[in-house]
Amino acid sequence: MTSLLPHHDGSPLYVSNHSPSLGDVVAVRLRVPSGYGSLAAVRTRSNPDHEPEWTDATPIGSVDGWDWWEAPVTVRNPRHGYRFLLLHEDGRVEWLNQSGLHTIETLDAEDFALVANPAPPAWLYDAVMYQVFPDRFARSAQADERPTPEWAIPASWDDQVDPVMPARSRQFYGGDLDGVIDKLDHLVSLGVNLLYLTPVFPAASNHRYDASSFDHVDPLLGGDEAYARLIAAAHARGIRVIGDLTSNHSGDRHEWFQAALGHPGAPEEEFYYFTDDANTRYESWLGYESLPKFDWSSQELRNRFIEGEDSIVAMWLKPPFGADGWRIDVANMTGRLGAVDLNQEVRTLLLKTMLEINPDTILLGESTNDAASDLQGDGWHGAMTYPSFTRPVWGWLSEPAGTPYLDANGDEVTEPWFFTQPVGGIPRYTAAQFVDAVVQFTAGIPWRVRLGNMQPLDTHDTARFATNAAPGTIPVAVGLSMTLPGVPVVFAGDEFGLTGADGESSRTPIPWGAQSEPEVAARIALYRDLVGLRRDYPVLATGGLRWLHVDDETVVFVRESSDESVLVLATKGDADAEIPAGALAGAEAAQAVVGDATLAVSADGSVLVTADGPAFAAWTLPGVTAPEGAVPDAAAR
Repeated sequence: MTSLLPHHDGSPLYVSNHSPSLGDVVAVRLRVPSGYGSLAAVRTRSNPDHEPEWTDATPIGSVDGWDWWEAPVTVRNPRHGYRFLLLHEDGRVEWLNQSGLHTIETLDAEDFALVANPAPPAWLYDAVMYQVFPDRFARSAQADERPTPEWAIPASWDDQVDPVMPARSRQFYGGDLDGVIDKLDHLVSLGVNLLYLTPVFPAASNHRYDASSFDHVDPLLGGDEAYARLIAAAHARGIRVIGDLTSNHSGDRHEWFQAALGHPGAPEEEFYYFTDDANTRYESWLGYESLPKFDWSSQELRNRFIEGEDSIVAMWLKPPFGADGWRIDVANMTGRLGAVDLNQEVRTLLLKTMLEINPDTILLGESTNDAASDLQGDGWHGAMTYPSFTRPVWGWLSEPAGTPYLDANGDEVTEPWFFTQPVGGIPRYTAAQFVDAVVQFTAGIPWRVRLGNMQPLDTHDTARFATNAAPGTIPVAVGLSMTLPGVPVVFAGDEFGLTGADGESSRTPIPWGAQSEPEVAARIALYRDLVGLRRDYPVLATGGLRWLHVDDETVVFVRESSDESVLVLATKGDADAEIPAGALAGAEAAQAVVGDATLAVSADGSVLVTADGPAFAAWTLPGVTAPEGAVPDAAAR
């Protein structure tokens, strides 16, 4: 893919207002290569209230080999989709939407989209997230004074993780929140500025997704006081903190569930889906009886959990805690059961409460597969979702060796774990297929929401990427996570070079003290450098994205704004990429900032980027110069 094509995305270069209100007029711009073809007209086609509406674009000037067109779009729905129509002088018609350029009419679901609901706080886009699984991150001296709970199988910090049930959920290392406080300076040294903690509520497991209460922090972690201390200590270092809340289910030891279990007529019985008159059988998450499912038709459940300043959602965002938001577990299944679908009601209520309590907080939902239908800006600011980045990266950059490991039942498995998909292990993608997957799974998500999507290489629910990474590809994968649109995520331990064959084995205690070992020190330095790249160049947070070259081994793309641009090369093999003349203005001023690659500008203006792979490299360039707009007051409306 090396030809020059018309381009538009949701970044400020192309959209005058990313947080409009209903009725606002937004100027949207199309950038067309000069000489692309004689265009008789350029128009936008929206679909307000499911009835097409057209506006004419006006040519506003030509700069650096690009012709710019601009059209007004009036925002008429909370999610207002639009696409461009290009009418050629010879009668040919092309359509441009988020999935690319087409010669036939396109799907509304893949339109560019303006979102008129309240925008997330700007700090979300600048965030580099660090995920901590509290039981395995760090153990303070105070932890030694706490008794081991009755459900737990105690383990020493240097014991191997046991992935077989019952140890899989009960092996207990005793990490706590004061241990996290002790290690906050490590996060500062990496450059991360957002800490995500998996659940901290009392439970009967090491993962704590089976909460027995949402009203207080597990005493095994240090209790409410430790949580308040941690948030204060993180804030003092410029690090925000978000918690993890299960809106789909509670644990079977939860006080609400125990009040209703076997007690017909109890007020809390309406919180769950009991299926017999005695309240002894019930719906649960994927059939796990320890995780009874919430019934969100209950107004009282909504009152206690979500609505108002006395709700669970609210209390942890207020003093003395002051958390900065929530990641919602199993958000995709929340409120959904067969013919029942209350998901939109729940996610909009969550956001409403958070806006009322503190509009500077963020709301992220877990949706492990295609999340586009839920990610339209009415609730979740973004999602922990895997097919738009994580799985494509694995498919492209993995090279599994078939090393055996034990599953939950104790059976030996050699097929590499791939997000529980029975596809025969990790699929083999080319670089071009990686790009195709990223485009396909982001085409239905408004740009503003895409910027809030978590972009992990791995998490506490997956194997670690390094387990099956092809030689030399870890810098490539980490670099992509830091430079593509979305929120980069570092799962604690990745920077130590940890491996893990599945979502349990990856929950490894952090080997504090190993930082001076050469391999560990080099990996930490890699993360520090690439997090630094993300933090040093704001264009990587909010700038536009253009793919400049894609082949089976290599991708080259540029993130652009009016202030600066960053050119990125990622390759699994040797790279020899030619970028056509006119595609990259200012290339002669490129400054290398990361990686070992060569950039040369030919006499005709084409750019040649080469590297011995695998390799990741980035250069800074001047910002994009665009003409003055034809709708000068649109952004101010």
